[in-house]
Parts: sequence; structure tokens; C-alpha cells
Amino acid sequence: MAKAEKGQASRVCPLTRLPRGHTTAVGALTAEDGRVAAMIGRLTGKVVAHDADGLLVLDVAGVGYEVTTPLGTLGRTHADEAGRVTLWVHTHVREEALALYGFSDEGERAAFRVLLGVSNVGPKIAVAVLGALPAPELARVIAQQDLGAMKGIPGVGKKIAERLLLELRDKLPEVPVTAAGGLERRDAASAGGGDERVRAALVGMGFKPAEADRAVAALGERDPSTPLGTLLKEALGHLSH
Repeated sequence: MAKAEKGQASRVCPLTRLPRGHTTAVGALTAEDGRVAAMIGRLTGKVVAHDADGLLVLDVAGVGYEVTTPLGTLGRTHADEAGRVTLWVHTHVREEALALYGFSDEGERAAFRVLLGVSNVGPKIAVAVLGALPAPELARVIAQQDLGAMKGIPGVGKKIAERLLLELRDKLPEVPVTAAGGLERRDAASAGGGDERVRAALVGMGFKPAEADRAVAALGERDPSTPLGTLLKEALGHLSH
């Protein structure tokens, strides 16, 4: 993970167990053993550290929250005049700790929660899916039953991909496909080779065309069979420098 900016005095928030019955201003969530944990739904602050895998530290009033995000999330957020971004957060309760997952809007978070409802799909796979297929694109893939679009997503083999197409049918809002865009744009980008696929994906994530071109140029010549998810991860790594 990149080092925090010089002069920052953020403290990584210790998301530890809370006493039974304790609640906070942000709500509460009860674990299976009766423990109550703080539930965080949204955070606004400055990103002081991040890495190419989507893990970042968000400084909120001097407290650094470690948040896992899908690839491209920061490119889809909009910073205010003070340089702060807002992430919609899902608080995931694990046996020994809480984990925070952040998204650019409520729709992305809703898609993440729907993915968690699929058999054998945990947060890691759900984040990988949304990193390769942002919520609107995922909705189109499900509506079109496009198994090929799932190829190359980390942790998603053929069986899980087929399960996603089956169990997510009618659970995600369908995005109309028009002559001006939608799936036709993605297919055209795929036909144009790896460079165009990566460029189109980066622009779709919110990066400026010039930034996308710079990242594609940094990738150099690549094997056409390289999964899009792999190329995107490397491209985002270049953009983070």
C-alpha cells in the first residue's frame, strides 16, 4: 500500500469487538454470538493511502479507516473542493473483526450485497466481480446471460460464473441496450483488441480519456488472450503512481 502523504496524522481505526449492548451513532449489528458491532454505512474523507488491489485508507476527521474497494472505485467517485470523497460502505462481520467494503454509490453497494447472496460467493469474489464489471455492466451481462464476460475474473471459475448468471437473474435492474452504447460498446471494444478493451473500461470507470491512454501505453504489447481483469489491475497500478 502506498504511504500516507507527508504530514498526515491519521490513525487506522481499530475495528474491534464492542461490549454486549453497546450502540453507536452509526447504528448497530448483532453477530451470531450476541455481540453487537458498530455498523458504518457511509464515509466521507480524504484518501491518504491506496494500492492497486483497491485497498485504501480514508482519513475521516483524523481517523484512518481501512476500506476494500472494487478496482476503479476511486475513478468513479467525485472529490469535493477539499479533496474529500464519499464511499458507501458495507460493514462485514467476521469472527474476529469487522471489514469495511466501500463503493462509489448506493447502486454498487446494492449489487455487492446481491452478490453476497449467491451460493459460495464471499466478499472477495464479489469485489473482484464488481472490479471487472461495474454494476450497470454486470446487470447487462446477467440480462444477456453472457458467460464469456465472466472469463478471467479472479476467483470466478465456470461453475461460479454459471451460478451467478442463474441466481442473479431478475435480481439486478436491467439496463436497456441501445444502438448508441450498452453491450454494443463493450463488444466493439473487445473486437478492437486488448488496448481498446482496457481503455473503454477505464473511461467507463470515470477516468479521463487522456488518463486511460496513458495507462494503456504503460502496459505495452500484451498477449491478446490476457484476461481483462489482469490488464485492468496493472493499468490501475500505473494510474496510482
